[in-house]
Amino acid sequence: MEPRIQAFFDSASCTYSYVVFEHEGSQCAIIDCVLNYDHTCAHTSTTNADEIAAFVIEHGLRPQWLLETHAHADHLSAAPYLKQKLGGKIAVGAGIRDVQRAFKNIFNLEPELQLDGSQFDHLFEPDEVFQIGRLQARALSVPGHTPADMAFCVEGNTLFIGDTLFMPDVGTARCDFPGGDARQLYRSIKRLLAFAPDTTLYLCHDYPPPEREARCSTTVQAQCDGNIHVRDGISEDSFVALRTSRDATLAMPVLMLPAVQVNIRAGELPAPEANGIRYLKIPLNQF
Repeated sequence: MEPRIQAFFDSASCTYSYVVFEHEGSQCAIIDCVLNYDHTCAHTSTTNADEIAAFVIEHGLRPQWLLETHAHADHLSAAPYLKQKLGGKIAVGAGIRDVQRAFKNIFNLEPELQLDGSQFDHLFEPDEVFQIGRLQARALSVPGHTPADMAFCVEGNTLFIGDTLFMPDVGTARCDFPGGDARQLYRSIKRLLAFAPDTTLYLCHDYPPPEREARCSTTVQAQCDGNIHVRDGISEDSFVALRTSRDATLAMPVLMLPAVQVNIRAGELPAPEANGIRYLKIPLNQF
C-alpha cells in the first residue's frame, strides 16, 4: 500500500517535518517535528507543532510514533509537546547513547542524566522492522553525520533520510560534529542509493539556491545522476577529501548549542531551577 505523506516546512531552520499515514483516521508517525526557538531572547513557541497537530486532528489520525532521524543540531524537537497533546512514542536510533556520551561533559549536564537513551520511549536497532498502523517500516542505520542517524523506509519505496543527503544541487550533510565521520557517511549514502532508482527520498532540510523554491523530496536516480558531492563516479576517498575540506569552512549552526542539549534528552527542556525558570548552558570556547 502507498503511504500518504504531509510535509511541513520551518523556514527559520529550513527543516521539513512529516506526517506519514495510511488513510483518514489511521495511526500515523510524525517525523522530525520542530519546536520554534528564538535565539535572540531564548523564547520557545509551538507554532510549527500546532500546525502539525491541527492536521492530525483534522484527519482523525492517531500518532503511534514521534520519530527522530537523529539528535538535531539546528532545531529543538517538539516531540514531548506533541506526545502530551496527541500521544505516541518518541523514538530514535540506538546510537543516541554515543551522542549523549559525546556531549554530556561538554555541557557538564546534571549527574543524574542517564547515558542509556532511556529518555526516549524506544531506541531502534539497525534494520529493526516496525509498523505505522498497517504500513510496513524499517529503521536503517545511516551514521556519518552523527552516530545516531537513522533513515526510515516505509513500504519499501519511500525513505525519510534525515541529514544524509540534501537536494542534488546542495549535496550532503556535514560530518564535523562530535562522532561524525565522512567515510561512514559515504557508505551510508551508498546504502540509500542502492534502492530502486524511482525510490522517493524525503529530506530533513533544503537550502535552495536563489533560482528555485525549497523542495522536500527527490529520487535515488536524481541523486545518482547529479548530487554535487556524491553522484555516480565519485569515489569514497574523493568524497572524504571534499567533505572534510568543506566542513572546515562551515560555521556552527545557529541553534546547535541550545538544540543538542535539549534533543539528547528526547526534546525535554531542563527542569526549572529554584526560581521556577529553566536554563540552557552555553559552554565557552569549546567549539
